[in-house]
Amino acid sequence: MIRPFRIEIPQTALDQLADRLEHAILPNELPGTGSDYGMAVERVRELLRHWREEFDWRALEARLNAYPQFVTEIDGEDIHFLHVRSSREDATPLILSHGWPGTVLEYLDIIDLLTEPDSGPAFHLVIPSLPGFGFSGPTRTTGWNRFRTARAWAELMNRLGYQRYGAVGNDAGSLISPEIARVDPEHVTGVHVTQLFSFPSGDPAEMADLSETDQAALQHLQWFYDNHFAFNQLHSQSPQTLAFALADSPVGLLAWNAQLFGEALDPAFVVGNVAIHWLTGTSGSAIRFYYEDAHAEAHTGAEPQGPTTTPIGLAMFAGDFQSIRRFAERDHRRITSWNSYDTGGHYAAHEAPKVLADDLRNFYATLA
Repeated sequence: MIRPFRIEIPQTALDQLADRLEHAILPNELPGTGSDYGMAVERVRELLRHWREEFDWRALEARLNAYPQFVTEIDGEDIHFLHVRSSREDATPLILSHGWPGTVLEYLDIIDLLTEPDSGPAFHLVIPSLPGFGFSGPTRTTGWNRFRTARAWAELMNRLGYQRYGAVGNDAGSLISPEIARVDPEHVTGVHVTQLFSFPSGDPAEMADLSETDQAALQHLQWFYDNHFAFNQLHSQSPQTLAFALADSPVGLLAWNAQLFGEALDPAFVVGNVAIHWLTGTSGSAIRFYYEDAHAEAHTGAEPQGPTTTPIGLAMFAGDFQSIRRFAERDHRRITSWNSYDTGGHYAAHEAPKVLADDLRNFYATLA
């Protein structure tokens, strides 16, 4: 059963949050170190100031509630989703998947561009909160990795009556969306993502004659691994230990999540995503996605193997992970669109919504 949903955070929860923010204790910092040791105190202090003095939860709540929202139980979990239909009868259904530390908030700026475009293809949008994230959590069962989520999304689209649809993703959504095509190939027309997470296999032949651009992409990836990958390791091994700190301190949650948002994003977007995790009590359940993905076989048995065969389109944005086509074609047989843009970043739907919307429309137009 699919039932309507409306966000209504109790005022008492907002008052308690305000009190915690007012009495936040910030850590000591070595002088002159900046972000060398992690999140700089000054960066967190400024985000904290924005949360306390400028951020308006009720305004964000109203913005989310302006779109039709629903909840349905799938595989033992309550799944929350926005369902925004276009006025056009020829619109193509899409399911859009976000990642961590994001929420459905990352897709709000692209909704109108896709549902009611001035020209070109239009789309009906289904934007679910990942299991354990925001209004889809906390999860009550184990095993919610990319594969189980993909199966749930296929079931969700089936319940909505969509027989032909596309899958769109960013971050963890770029892992989930190709898997939707694996489990539901008869109904998925194409997959569009902002990252193709294909890496060197260890075969020396793969590294021969790499272009300067691809070599630079590998160097950037190595830099990220050496300097910012600690979150992945901790989430994959001990998410419950970290969850105690995140669940007890909104400023701790702010610092931990904001390090992955980076400094280029506007504070309203960063704080809005963090606030959703705090007010829904999903700061700990959201990071379990990494553990579940790292331990996928222990929970679900053998998962799909071999390259995907559904048409895939990639839109890469400046400052984000840069995919390498040689490796991607090893994992995906039908890459039909590959574009790189000098704007936006990891959250392209928020940072460069028109560019992403145009790329999406062009990709699915070729599949019509």
